[in-house]
Amino acid sequence: MTPPIPLVHASLGEQELAAVAEVFASGWPAGQGPKGKALEAQLAQRYAMDAVAVSNCGAALHLALLALGVKPGDEVIVADYTFPAPAHAVRYLDAVPVFADVRPDTHTVDPQAVADLITPRTTGIIAVDTVGLPADYSELQALADRHGLFLIEDAACAVGATYQGRQAGALAPIACLSFHGRKGASSGEGGALLATDPAIAADARLRSSFGIGSIFDQSKIVGLPIPEFTEVGYNFKLSDIAAAILQVQIGRIDELLERRAAVAAQYAELLADEELLTLPQVPADRTHAWQSYLVALDARVDRAALAGDLRGQGIGCGHGTWATHLQPVFAGKQSCPVSADLFARHLAIPMHAELSTDQVDRVVTALRTALRTHAAPAGRGGTA
Repeated sequence: MTPPIPLVHASLGEQELAAVAEVFASGWPAGQGPKGKALEAQLAQRYAMDAVAVSNCGAALHLALLALGVKPGDEVIVADYTFPAPAHAVRYLDAVPVFADVRPDTHTVDPQAVADLITPRTTGIIAVDTVGLPADYSELQALADRHGLFLIEDAACAVGATYQGRQAGALAPIACLSFHGRKGASSGEGGALLATDPAIAADARLRSSFGIGSIFDQSKIVGLPIPEFTEVGYNFKLSDIAAAILQVQIGRIDELLERRAAVAAQYAELLADEELLTLPQVPADRTHAWQSYLVALDARVDRAALAGDLRGQGIGCGHGTWATHLQPVFAGKQSCPVSADLFARHLAIPMHAELSTDQVDRVVTALRTALRTHAAPAGRGGTA
C-alpha cells in the first residue's frame, strides 16, 4: 500500500529530544524557567525586540491588546482572510473587530480597505502575514501613524519570511508568533509576543503568569517572598519543555525553510501550465515562509469532491483558511468579496519540510487527474 502524504508534518527529531531530556534532568519542566528565559533571549537577539514566550499566538494577541489598553467598544481593524484568532482576541476585550478585505494577488490585508474602514472609534490595526506571506507594512504603518493607531503584526505563519529585507516578526511595533505544529518552527503548541517598547513586553510577561511573575525567579530568593495578586492575570506561560524544543527549532529555521521553499518551487514548476487553478504569488519585495501552499481552484471545480478524491488516495488537503466575517460567531455585516471568494476556492495541498520530490510528484499527478474528474464542462460555472 502506498504510504499516505500528510498535509502537515512537524520536523522534530533527535536534537529536540535531547533538549527535552535536559529539561527532565533539570527538575523544572514548568513555565518561565531557565529554558524559557533562554528562548526569550534567543528571540530578542533574532528580532532586536523584547520577547515574551507564551502558550500560543492567540494568547500573545490577547496580551498585546491588554497592554495597549483596548477597551470595550473600541474598533480594531483586522485582516479578514485568516484563522480567526485576531478577531477572537478583539472580542475577548468586548471590543469590535472590523474586517478588512484582502488583496486578490497576495491575499494579505489591502491597505486601501483598511483606510476606508478607519473611524473615530478605531484604535488599531491587526495585519496578518497570510499563511506565511508578509503584508504591506510600509503602507500600513503610514496609515497607523497618520491616524494615531497601533499596528500589530500577526506573524503566526511567517517565522523566517522577509519584507523589504526585514524579518517577519519585526515589521510592526508589536508582533505575535506561533509555534503550532504546522509552523516552520514548532513545539507542537507555543507562541511569543515581540515588542519594541519594553513596557509592553513587561506588561505581557506579568499578565501571562497570573499577574505575579515568575515562580521560578521567586524560588531563588532567600527567604519567603509571598506575591500579591493586584490584578487579574492569565495562565499563558510556555512550558520549559516547549521552550527547549523551540531553541533547537529556531536554530534550524533556515534549513527548514529552505526545504519548504524547494517544495514550493517544485509545485510552481509542475503546475505552471495548469488551467484549472491559480498558484500563489510572491511580490519581489518579500519572501514566503510557506506555512501552507494554497492553490485557487477554477470555479468549475467541485472542491469538496476533489478533496474527497485526494484524501481517498492518502493525500492530505484542506480548505485553506477562513473568511472571518462569514463565521457565525462574528455575525459580520460587512462585505469582503475577495476574502469570501478565496474562502470558497482555495485548496491547501501538502506542505512541510519533510516532503520528498517523489511525494510532490505524486501530489501533482493526483491533483491534475482529480481536477479534470471534478470540473464541470467549459461554459458551466465560472472561471478563476
